[in-house]
Amino acid sequence: MRLRADEFHRLMVERRSPRLFAPDPVPRELIEMAIATAATAPSGAHKQPWRFVMTADVDVKRAIREAAEEEERVNYLENRMNEEWQEALAPIGTDHHKEFLEIAPWIVVLFEERYEVRPDGRRRKNYYVKESVGIAAGMFITALHNMGLATLTHTPSPMAFLTRVLGRPANERPFVMFPIGYPLPGVQVPDFDRKPLDAVRVEV
Repeated sequence: MRLRADEFHRLMVERRSPRLFAPDPVPRELIEMAIATAATAPSGAHKQPWRFVMTADVDVKRAIREAAEEEERVNYLENRMNEEWQEALAPIGTDHHKEFLEIAPWIVVLFEERYEVRPDGRRRKNYYVKESVGIAAGMFITALHNMGLATLTHTPSPMAFLTRVLGRPANERPFVMFPIGYPLPGVQVPDFDRKPLDAVRVEV
């Protein structure tokens, strides 16, 4: 068990979030398998309140990029993000340009299903939606990394445009967007250190 734990930790500690992707195609079945893996996540009352919307369509990806860049332009250039927020992002070097949304071969948008709609039109509440969807998101990222694929958790704020562009119903709300592909050869990421175990673990 310890050997498996060590091997898995070594795999995951190498995970990074690149913002430059190669345009090389990624087989559909790999994306589908990552979604299938994420869908094994635990959920409140076993409601499984997630929808993974995947697209490789050039026009859809362009529409997503254009809408995301407009929201981010307001965030960065018109000060919708406060000074503290922008200061926190400065070391990463991000701005409102999001070319990767068109270059990455796949985009998957994870939606949270706030309530389910029965065939007769009645609504049934889902429970612990954000917690459940958050766990599924982490498992999705892990599955992709295990395959050798890269992704980035992209959350342009606000994200309501994704509901419109992707034609999703009113009971779904966008949670996070994942551009997915192979890292562009030679791409570099900030040399950040992760917090040591003693900084994140508390035993009582």
